[in-house]
Amino acid sequence: METSQKLAGKIALITGGTTGIGLATAQRFVAEGAFVFITGRRQAELDAAVQLLGASATGIRGDVASLSDLDHVIATIKTAKGHLDVLFANAGVAESAPLEAVTEAHYDQQFDVNVKGTLFTVQKALPLLLDGASIIVMASTVASKGAENFSVYSATKAAIRSFARTWTTDLKARNIRVNAISPGPIETPGADAVAGSPQQATQFKAYMASIVPLGRVGQPDEVAKAAVFLASDDSSFVTGTELFVDGGVAQV
Repeated sequence: METSQKLAGKIALITGGTTGIGLATAQRFVAEGAFVFITGRRQAELDAAVQLLGASATGIRGDVASLSDLDHVIATIKTAKGHLDVLFANAGVAESAPLEAVTEAHYDQQFDVNVKGTLFTVQKALPLLLDGASIIVMASTVASKGAENFSVYSATKAAIRSFARTWTTDLKARNIRVNAISPGPIETPGADAVAGSPQQATQFKAYMASIVPLGRVGQPDEVAKAAVFLASDDSSFVTGTELFVDGGVAQV
């Protein structure tokens, strides 16, 4: 009997799946019939996310910047399910600093998690990914626009956008599709943390809403719906692209 679930029977890995866009995407994937592995660095948040997701999810503690942690993640998935159909390399960090205040630690933290973490998450997952699988990487509108005080973070996202292009050619013989999602301002705990205090976060969101053509910040589930499209057969002829989920902020 034909099912209406877009990801029925598929096995997915979402890194950084405990909050925000990652958790919203895990919820969508489960609702669409997938079994989802999520990763996170903090056990309490991981446990809470798995409890929310239910029996069709497993949490694996790990930091994507640690290659040994990634080895553990992949080994756990191999033992439990044997393969992957979908990989969403979502884990990332964002910090702001004016150019003159950038430190080596500021640079290392963001490049280690965002760029190194994305690269080795995908590389180490390759043996588990079936031919015809879908890889989604998390870019951002800041890769296309000049965001004040976010030069390092923006550079990491530009690198990730480039990965989608080059990996599309690297993996074409296996018919593995690689696409990037570039959200605009989204209401997430991570975005609030970057803004600072609750008052600063409120002011920041009000400012961002004022420059978004749709007049508001986005919700994590709106990005999750785009991830379902890229993970599913609905996007069977879509690869190497960048899907903006940004209310038009980087488009006009």
